[in-house]
Amino acid sequence: MKRYRDHLRPDPGAGPDAGAAAGPDAGLGAGPGGAWSLVVPLKPLALAKSRLAASVGGPLRGRLALAFAEDTVAAALGCPGVRDVAVVTDDPVAGAALAALGARIVPDLPGAGLNAALAHGARAVRAERPGARVAALNADLPALRPAELGLVLAVAGQFPRAFLADAAEIGTTFLSAAPGVELEPAFGGPSRRRHLSAGAVEIRLAGVDSVRRDVDTGDDLAAALALGVGPRTAARWARAAG
Repeated sequence: MKRYRDHLRPDPGAGPDAGAAAGPDAGLGAGPGGAWSLVVPLKPLALAKSRLAASVGGPLRGRLALAFAEDTVAAALGCPGVRDVAVVTDDPVAGAALAALGARIVPDLPGAGLNAALAHGARAVRAERPGARVAALNADLPALRPAELGLVLAVAGQFPRAFLADAAEIGTTFLSAAPGVELEPAFGGPSRRRHLSAGAVEIRLAGVDSVRRDVDTGDDLAAALALGVGPRTAARWARAAG
């Protein structure tokens, strides 16, 4: 674990003990919250990944959005620290595909955008498991690796609220809340700054590129493909390229 410890860089405002070295299972199964429940928001596929259309075209954009979400959810469910995944969506096609992978589908009853959907999903999780450790995770992480997500969860488990910035260090791909703590999502645009301002600890950790590599543009997709995407995204891209 030397590499993990050497590269942990907590937010300076989190106190002198923030980011104390932790093993790979720290914060995952211990305590009243048990393992993590992840909340993954997904727009209707007809609207998802609109910025990607310029690079791949409209029809492929929607199919890739579903493949991204499938690979994200499958990888998350493959992480030992994850108890369950709740996908907040009103898209029937995506809902059926993700439920088949083992996700719980939560209808987007607020219908008021990303952060309202995430807050609703967190409430739905805690309605059944009040002591849950909850984390929001982007649905567009097609290169996500369970082991890297596990490292992020291990660090997040040390703080009331914590987040991981995206690869551009402008947005956010992950936000966590300990048992009894509200998630308070502020995703969208320069959300890294908003989450910092709201008191969440930023997770500064090397070797978790797959958890930071969300896909909004053609350049993002190229970067994710270079990392190595999951099987559904790879198959969809191969069919398109062929």
